[in-house]
Amino acid sequence: MTAKVAVIYYSATGTVHALAQAVAEGAASTGAQVRLRRVAELAPQAAIDQNPQWREHAAATTSAEATMADLAWADAFAFGTPTRFGTPAAQLKQFIDQAGGLWQEGALAGKPVTAFTSAYNRHGGSEATILSLGNVFYHWGALIVPPGFTDPAVYAAGGNPYGVSAVTGPTGDDLKTAALDAASYQGQRLAQITIRLLTGRHVADTESDGNARAAAPETPLRTA
Repeated sequence: MTAKVAVIYYSATGTVHALAQAVAEGAASTGAQVRLRRVAELAPQAAIDQNPQWREHAAATTSAEATMADLAWADAFAFGTPTRFGTPAAQLKQFIDQAGGLWQEGALAGKPVTAFTSAYNRHGGSEATILSLGNVFYHWGALIVPPGFTDPAVYAAGGNPYGVSAVTGPTGDDLKTAALDAASYQGQRLAQITIRLLTGRHVADTESDGNARAAAPETPLRTA
């Protein structure tokens, strides 16, 4: 059995884009079907033009734009965003705010989800940004899948158990191999757990149809 994973992100200058690609590759390594999708840019062109890296990345980005259909399609989600004062970027939040209809239908409940981010400074709000996204996932009834301290790659990338957080400033990692390796592991872990859940649900559905095993005999109540 395979899983369908949607990696949905916003990136201004390319850091989160590179992390998203690594997450997608990690998920795909398990045999999962993966959709890598960027959310729509909301910033005015004048603001983008003021930052050469932002303009360069905007011109070079070829990822398809995310839609609600990607959320409906997926068995699991990975969301990426740069930190903005300890919260997700407005571009990603605007996309998430469109998911009310799917939420009302229960189409997001019970699906595994993880998050990753980047900041200029090591203590620039990365953990707060991921925890802020967690508030959304609680409302959805999604199943949060953090990397935890479950692999050496997490430690090598700075030891953030909430999700990968690249540091892009002059004193940080500058998106070194360690952050990308950790992102790949996070995507792999998300897909593996999703496959386990899907397999368990498939077995449960088969058993409920009476095709896997006979119903267990009733056990008499014990009395003291």
